[in-house]
Amino acid sequence: MTYDAANIVKPVEVDKEILRRAIQDEYKEVAEHPDKGFHFHTGRTLAGIVGYKEEWLAGVPETAIESFAGTGNPFSVGELQRGEKVVDVGSGGGIDSFIAARLVGPSGAVVGIDMTPAMLEKARAAALESEYDNIEFRQAFMEELPIADGWADVVISNGVLNLTPDKRKVLGEMYRVLRPGGRLQIADILVTREVPEGAKRKIELWTG
Repeated sequence: MTYDAANIVKPVEVDKEILRRAIQDEYKEVAEHPDKGFHFHTGRTLAGIVGYKEEWLAGVPETAIESFAGTGNPFSVGELQRGEKVVDVGSGGGIDSFIAARLVGPSGAVVGIDMTPAMLEKARAAALESEYDNIEFRQAFMEELPIADGWADVVISNGVLNLTPDKRKVLGEMYRVLRPGGRLQIADILVTREVPEGAKRKIELWTG
């Protein structure tokens, strides 16, 4: 794979700590009150919209499914293979991590990374209840992945890259943890027009 940092948009000048707290607050609600109703789809409804196969969801704890809040389907980009090591950046309640764990099998491994304590608590509880022992969840920011260089065969991410003001840094981290020839499978939001600089600095627009 190749990675050209020069073609990635420069970091947005926004208060990163305030932004992170706002995002954590938003997704704490999704974790703790998944049926509340949000400005985005969630749960099984969303999984159906973005094309998740029913067999993928078999064996995934319902608590992980109900707090699903991605923007697409990273598994549509390519099939995960038995024995592969996967990093799920922005794993949330864990749905994609659990799907990946099933696809790579007992000889593979999955590490979910998320910064929101409520989501991590939910994902870890689901892992304890599940049949999978090849999955773990770690708390960290996507700009600083707690993964060794070249560990992963595949990095997946679903609806998270849009939430960082420093996409260059995050993509660099994803590239760092991938082995040579590894795969990056991202599902995210695409804009067709340039976002005004003033809008980029409004925290409420990042989460709303």
